[in-house]
Amino acid sequence: MKITNIEAIPVNVPLKDGMTTKTSHGIHATSPYVIIQVHTDSGLIGLGEATVAPRWSGETSASCTAAIEGLICDALTGMNPLNIQQCQYRMERVIKANPFTKAAVEMALWDLLGKHCNEPVFRLLGGSVHDVLPIRMVIGSYDIPQALALAKQFIGEGTRCLKVKVGMDPLADIERVEAIRNFAGPDIPISVDANCGWTFDQAQRTIRELEQFDLLFVEQPIATDSPEQLAELRCRSNIPIMADESNFTTANALDLIRRDAVDILSVYPGKHGGILNTLKITALAAAAGIKCAVGSNLELGIGTAAMLHLGSAQNIIDSTTYPGDFIGPLYHVHDLLTEPLSLGPPAAIVPDSAGLGVTLDHDVLQRFKDDNASHISLG
Repeated sequence: MKITNIEAIPVNVPLKDGMTTKTSHGIHATSPYVIIQVHTDSGLIGLGEATVAPRWSGETSASCTAAIEGLICDALTGMNPLNIQQCQYRMERVIKANPFTKAAVEMALWDLLGKHCNEPVFRLLGGSVHDVLPIRMVIGSYDIPQALALAKQFIGEGTRCLKVKVGMDPLADIERVEAIRNFAGPDIPISVDANCGWTFDQAQRTIRELEQFDLLFVEQPIATDSPEQLAELRCRSNIPIMADESNFTTANALDLIRRDAVDILSVYPGKHGGILNTLKITALAAAAGIKCAVGSNLELGIGTAAMLHLGSAQNIIDSTTYPGDFIGPLYHVHDLLTEPLSLGPPAAIVPDSAGLGVTLDHDVLQRFKDDNASHISLG
């Protein structure tokens, strides 16, 4: 089998009314992503999804499309898509960084491999160790009435774990968490995510105040440029610390582990440049005795499917203790699939048909195709 073309299709899918998210990075109301189709001479097509976001990795739908059309397609055309590591090496040779773009192409290669072998991707990764994956729903950094309305909605729908966005004003953050804890009661695990929003001093004071609310963990309390401060913060915190934005690469993960800077690593294929790179990070975590949890960039259906296969096949990804962000399609008006994923709440089920186990709905794709996405030149 040989790759004949890699097609990059920009889309822009809105979030549902009332389901937009607000963090210290800004408001997420629409998702300008890119759907990838890797075509082969056998007729098989692999599906991928780039959940690009400039505030995360510096990537946009335009830069992703340009990178694929101008560099990656030429580099991989004629390659055997089943040789995923060789294809990954070729991508690394022609363009640095751009993890979400590379992850989209790589997940399409895994989809092709699964379709070729007539096996789901989780079986190619060693088989399922988690048949059901608990999820956590996210409440943005909104005022208390709006935050409580979302908590009521999510718990009413069956959610058994909540993540509350903080990192804005510390006093308002504490009041928001207190209101949600009082509403949810003691039996609903709650984590908070500051998305780099607090200073070191703010984080120390705020985490101390948040200890009374029995939190599951605090995610990315400070910026990524001070891993030594993250390590110090962890030593002073009675709440476990999770790294997300600080954990993009294997080098990042190794540095955090060496510094004893975290209790939990947030992992997912887009952020790390693909499933293979994610497996390297989970192996480091396993060697260090650190648990992992699946994070999210609010993926659509294809990207979420890749996360489910990964979460199912990795024992070190402990979605029972730390429910995962297998939630993106629940926030969007459409997932672009012919059949939606089974996401619960309270738990998601991994698709078990060949490849990623999803089928792209081409009619819906046309509806959300972003013909106005600007293109940039790499020359």
